[in-house]
Amino acid sequence: MCVAMLPATCPLGRPHALGQLRAAAWPRRNLPAWSCSKQVRRGAVAARAALDPDNASILVAGGGGVALEVTRRLKDMGAWVWQLQRSDSRRAEIEGMMAIVVRGNAMSPDDVAKAFSQIEQVDAVVSTIGGTPADPTADSQGNINLIEAAARSGVKRFVLVTSIGTGDSKDAPPAQVYDILKPVLLEKEKAEQRLKEIGSDMEWTVVRPGGLKNEPGTGHGVLTESRDVCGAISREDVAELVVKALFSDNAANKVLAAVDAGQLYGEPKYEPFGL
Repeated sequence: MCVAMLPATCPLGRPHALGQLRAAAWPRRNLPAWSCSKQVRRGAVAARAALDPDNASILVAGGGGVALEVTRRLKDMGAWVWQLQRSDSRRAEIEGMMAIVVRGNAMSPDDVAKAFSQIEQVDAVVSTIGGTPADPTADSQGNINLIEAAARSGVKRFVLVTSIGTGDSKDAPPAQVYDILKPVLLEKEKAEQRLKEIGSDMEWTVVRPGGLKNEPGTGHGVLTESRDVCGAISREDVAELVVKALFSDNAANKVLAAVDAGQLYGEPKYEPFGL
């Protein structure tokens, strides 16, 4: 059972051809990343203080609700989005959002490298990949494969979604919850550490949500640098915060907890993080 699978009451879970068809049908200003010179495009992105969501090329890795909600929001903002998937089970839903499915397993460095090779230039990566206490390897190695490939590919920003209880937030969740999730949280910590180590090559943000809920978003999700805060939050609200952090200069190289201000565990003192 991972964080995302805890009960709601818990205080804390292109192919080129397709791209070319879409490009032909869309206005010139929305041409995909691979239609532009890599050198020119990288210079244009580097000249800006932050990513521009309109026409940014973003790879979203993860098959669950948060990843799908992130993709939905990015498409609504005008970004070009590829979603890494191990199977075709969600293809119809993803392509219905006008995003592109890239088949591959994050646990395979070759699959990850192939995913990046299918996109002319990836500006940003968002990863929500995770495992379970019985098999938490994806939380570390799956994410590390993505992190290292992103750095090699010149990605500008990487947002890694982990969990409250990871690293220096170990004491935030109740002890019994931490004990259940310990195998997962220790693997997530390895991925966080690798992202920080490689941070000189790209900006990064770690978002640590509390207990994930399937209920509609409340709009009360907040980010904070507090390592003591704990609580629940809907997947929709997590996705909203992740997307905001992705395009925020203030969130660069920060580790941020994500909770619903109305669903906190206890009465922790914290300062909302300003994006």
